[in-house]
Amino acid sequence: MAVAFTKEESFETASETLLPDRPISPHPNLVTEAGLKALEQQFQAAREAYDATTTIDDVNEKRRQAAGPLRDLRYLAARLRSAQLMPEPASTDAVAFGSTVTFGRDDGRVQTYRIVGEDEADPKAGSISYVSPVARLLMGKAVGDVVESGGQELEIIAIA
Repeated sequence: MAVAFTKEESFETASETLLPDRPISPHPNLVTEAGLKALEQQFQAAREAYDATTTIDDVNEKRRQAAGPLRDLRYLAARLRSAQLMPEPASTDAVAFGSTVTFGRDDGRVQTYRIVGEDEADPKAGSISYVSPVARLLMGKAVGDVVESGGQELEIIAIA
């Protein structure tokens, strides 16, 4: 039966359960070993959250509770399928995917970030995506190189 011929509550519930898919980046899905493990753990957590909804008797409540985990499962499955595990950088001569780079800014701030995949990036925790503007500028550069970002100069101090 179409939702149009059911109670208003069911229509509202149905519209709540149609969550849009999480956007998937057009960039290659490069991941570190830790990033791949994190994706796997997130997938498992989403699967457990979805499985927990199977015990809910009320159909509308089951749909509502399952919507988020289902959306996450679709996203994470796609990200795991497309994941390209990258090896640790072979050298610290130049900034590469997986490098930890320390740079100084014109205003005196010194910042350190590890360059990682998009799903793993967390600037507050010290990691940035390899497709971020700063990472793109730093990739391939060596200690002592200077790049410009947002009207400021960034000088690479260390690469680990």
